[in-house]
Amino acid sequence: MKITVKYFGMIAETTQCEEEIIDFSGNVVSDFLKILHSKYPKLKNKEFQVAQNQELVSLESRATGQEIALLPPFAGG
Repeated sequence: MKITVKYFGMIAETTQCEEEIIDFSGNVVSDFLKILHSKYPKLKNKEFQVAQNQELVSLESRATGQEIALLPPFAGG
């Protein structure tokens, strides 16, 4: 399956892109992150949340093959 990946903030700076499409044949989000960590080793040192189809998900969530976004920590007030 092809997954559209969107990167925001410091994550986009780390990957040097804001969006890309990656082929994925695994089942869960953590498997997908392993692919990203091998492509972008510096991501291992970054904190971020994962959203799938615009909803925050856990690493054990099933990958649906649509859209995944990596979101840096948010400052609020």
